[in-house]
Amino acid sequence: MADPRIDDGLTVGAVAELLGVTVRTLHHWDEIGLASPSERTPAGYRIYTDADLGRLERIVAYRDAGLGLDAVREVLDDATTDIGTTLRAQRAQLADRIEELRRLDEQLERLTDAHERGILLSPEEQTESFGPAWDADDAAGARAAWGGTLQWAQFAERSASRTKAEWQALAADMAALQQALGDALDAGVEPGSDDAGALAERHREIFSHFFPLSREMQVCLGRMFASDPGFAAHYDGIRPGLASWFARIIEESARAHGIDPDQAVWR
Repeated sequence: MADPRIDDGLTVGAVAELLGVTVRTLHHWDEIGLASPSERTPAGYRIYTDADLGRLERIVAYRDAGLGLDAVREVLDDATTDIGTTLRAQRAQLADRIEELRRLDEQLERLTDAHERGILLSPEEQTESFGPAWDADDAAGARAAWGGTLQWAQFAERSASRTKAEWQALAADMAALQQALGDALDAGVEPGSDDAGALAERHREIFSHFFPLSREMQVCLGRMFASDPGFAAHYDGIRPGLASWFARIIEESARAHGIDPDQAVWR
């Protein structure tokens, strides 16, 4: 229970309970001269009068409205202060903060969705961006396969801020690369040649828009393109034999950069 009323005043404990603040807060306000008790007992204990309590109630009201203690002091003590102007300024700051929090909430929502969905485009937008052969369910499959990896997290973080136009530009770059790969295979470009190395490096640069792709990781990808039935069918559908040829040019490019493809691991 709070301390009882003493004569014509209240003890600090009783005031703290009445106002819903802590005794420490009241002591602090006393120390900075914002709200000091008018009386003390012979033993030195603080005693708040009704007038003191009225000031404290105003302090709590303005503090709860978001004003800092300096602003509260001005409102209470400076006769030239227009309280309405001060409160309107506080509301304007609050509106800015609300807008900032709204934007933050939108960013968090997109980031959450990106971790769960991968690509933040509707199935119709994905088809429009990636072509009629694209299956929007592939993104769900990718999350099931790689959702716990660092690369999926990096992919999601970049996806969260990527626009439809940027997805379309990436899809166009990848389509152009695949066409160039098919043309190079038709032209008899040999793995290990400068032209083949340039194509492998072009692939690594484009793919690195999704997550950082080391040359060792690229070797692992190339092998997956050749061995996975779905990927192999995709590349061999562009040109027969393209999947295995693509894997070979990636391996030779890695070798040219001092990496033994046979020792390559995902790192």
